[in-house]
Amino acid sequence: MERIGFVGLGLMGAYMATNIMKAGFPLQVFDPNPASAEKLADKGASIGNSAAQLGAACDIVFICVPTSEHVESVIDGPEGLRAGAREKGQRLVIIDCSTSEPTVTRRLAHSLEQDGITLIDAALGGTPTQAESGELQAIVGADDATLERVRPVLESWSGRILHVGPTGAGHTMKLLNQFLAMSYGAIFSEALTIGAKAGISPETFDSVIRGSRMDSGFYQTFFQYVLERDRDAHRFTLNNAGKDIRYVASLADALEVDAKVAHAVSDLYASALAQGNGEKFVPELSDIVAARHQISFATNDH
Repeated sequence: MERIGFVGLGLMGAYMATNIMKAGFPLQVFDPNPASAEKLADKGASIGNSAAQLGAACDIVFICVPTSEHVESVIDGPEGLRAGAREKGQRLVIIDCSTSEPTVTRRLAHSLEQDGITLIDAALGGTPTQAESGELQAIVGADDATLERVRPVLESWSGRILHVGPTGAGHTMKLLNQFLAMSYGAIFSEALTIGAKAGISPETFDSVIRGSRMDSGFYQTFFQYVLERDRDAHRFTLNNAGKDIRYVASLADALEVDAKVAHAVSDLYASALAQGNGEKFVPELSDIVAARHQISFATNDH
């Protein structure tokens, strides 16, 4: 049986790692936060002292970290996966489940090939609730042979595996998905403020949109916060949202696409982050935009 490693035990990663163990795979984990690793150890995982240790001991290693910079550090840092795999002569497969920059993913994949290491991407589609239940989408960029090798492990935490192309394609498709999602968040936030200024309450707005063609799962969790103030309905931080839409704008620039909408959305999230709102969740962008116009949805003072 393949020996599995997992680096990055945050909100999504911890659930994914747990489901890998539930499927019967031996698992070694590493996270810079020892408490996160200890929680997995309590469920049966072994704890590595570094990413390099996982690179030396495992056949397949998942990475689930916030940014491409973190991915590069996990792979090529002094105690990174490459160093450990190279030391042991491991023909390691690394699966990056982060929302990463495709250009960085492809560059790393090409470099790792020189050491007999394969990098593929399996970007995540879904919510923390779906991560817990093992029903995430895996948006995969990989060659056919590598995908078939890792498929049984992907199936442990994924309800749907979507092979969208070679390495880097998964991250590209995830950014396109995030472009839509973060744009929805921006549009909903500004629409609510425009409506409030014109005398349309969030409740009235919702009575028209819910159940119409403009309704969606994203809309429903966003408005569960707007109407019920339920912060747990849509747990995705503005830090992560701002990073993702910044990556979208960067990708468009690299492809010489004049993406005015992507840059406008990126600017809105950047302005929210500049006010120190990074740990707030995406639906709270509606409050940030409203407050700039002396409106408060929390108190129905609009």
